[in-house]
This record gives sequence, C-alpha cells and structure tokens, in this order.
Amino acid sequence: MRKSRVLPRAIMLTLYMLFTLLPLYWMLAMSLRTNEETLGVFTLLPQAPTLDNYRVIFTDPSWYWGYLNSISYVLINTVLSVLVALPAAYAFSRYRFLGDKHLFFWLLTNRMTPPAVFLLPFFQLYSSIGLMDTYWAVALAHMVFNVPLAVWILEGFMSGVSREIDETAYIDGYSFPAFFIKIFLPLIKAGVGVTAFFCFMFSWVELLLARTLTSVNAKPIAAVMTRTVSAAGMDWGVLAAAGVLTLVPGVLVIWFVRHYIAKGFAMGRV
Repeated sequence: MRKSRVLPRAIMLTLYMLFTLLPLYWMLAMSLRTNEETLGVFTLLPQAPTLDNYRVIFTDPSWYWGYLNSISYVLINTVLSVLVALPAAYAFSRYRFLGDKHLFFWLLTNRMTPPAVFLLPFFQLYSSIGLMDTYWAVALAHMVFNVPLAVWILEGFMSGVSREIDETAYIDGYSFPAFFIKIFLPLIKAGVGVTAFFCFMFSWVELLLARTLTSVNAKPIAAVMTRTVSAAGMDWGVLAAAGVLTLVPGVLVIWFVRHYIAKGFAMGRV
C-alpha cells in the first residue's frame, strides 16, 4: 500500500521538476545558439554551441554596466533597508505604545501598494532635487516596499528571543548599542539573512521604478534587456545569455542564505 502511494508522488514530483526546469534549460540552450539556429529547425540541443552571445555581454559596455548598475543599487537598498528595519522591528517587538498595532498594519499596507502608485511622486521629487538617474534614486524608492517587509520579518524573529536576555545584559552593565550588536544581533542572524534575501530579490527583479528613474548612468540590466531590438530584428541569443547571467546573483544569494530561509519558514514569518 505504501509503495503504491509513493510512486504517484514520485511521478508528480518528476513532472513538476521538468515543468519548472524546462524554461531555464531552453533559455540556456538559446544562449548557446546563433539567431539563425534559434529561428531555424526545432532541436532540443544546440547543433553548434557558441559563446559569442556571452562574449557580447562581457565586451559591450552597455551590457556589463547594466549588471554593475543593478548590483550597485540593489546592494545599497538591501543594506539600508536592513539597517532601518532593525531598530523599528526591535521597538515593535519589545515595547507597547499607543497605536502600535495600527502603525504596524500601516507599514504592511505600504508593501501591498503597487509600485506604479509611487512612480509620479518619485519622478517629480527626484527631478527637483537632482537624484534622477542615480543609484540612490532607485535604492531609496525600493526602500518604500522593502522596509515594511523587513520590519515584519525581523519583528517575528525578535519576538522569539526572550526579554530576559535584554534585562540580564543591562544588569551586567551593557549599553544598548553594545548589547544589540554583541548579544542580540547574533541571536537573530537567521532573521537578518532572510530579510536581506527578500530585500535583494525584490530590488533585483523590480523593473518599473528602476527603468523610469534611470536613463543612462544608472540604467539597470532589466532595462537594457528590453532594448535588444535592432534593424536586424530581435537578438535572441544575446537576450537569452543576459537572462542566464541575470539568474546568477539570485542563485548565489539563495545558496548562502538557504538555511536561514528554511528557519524563516519554520518560524512562520516567510
């Protein structure tokens, strides 16, 4: 009886994995083909694999600067979001004040708002103060969505730490900064890892704000990928190679924080 149940599950899992990995494999295969082969006869494997598409990306400034721009504002956003969310989450987890639950809910409603709602205000504000087409423009705009999520995740991890640790540290003579950095922060490092992961991923894949608030100097890779049409048509091979390289940062981040993400699911905050 048990074997009869395991077999259908194994088949379903295999089909699911094939369905999930097929688009990734096809993008990788396209990145190793020429445009002529891509638009020609259908084949599962590249007939004449080539790295020319990747060579274009690593030698064309408009391509590799797109990656550098994206990584720059994503890292700025991730660091600032975590730094801002840490004291806010600590206040929500340790203190009770008038309107705390309403304020906490209001933070989450900001995360639920579509990015397009803030597009025009950000555009006018940054144009007036000279922040357009900079890393800071995109990083600060993404913080509107990342900080509420970061506060929500960190508050759950902080609430799981006993308050007796705080009191004991103060009795031992620790100042608040020393206690927070040396004792409290190591206890919630899993929460910090999970928070950094979600902030990174949102900022990395977001396109509307990043494309609108930049033009030349800070144009992200997602905007570059939407401009691959030339007089000769769509450059499918280069576009596929760019897509493969775009997956690399996310895969690396998931690899480094995979244990923290599992703990976040276990605690019910992810």
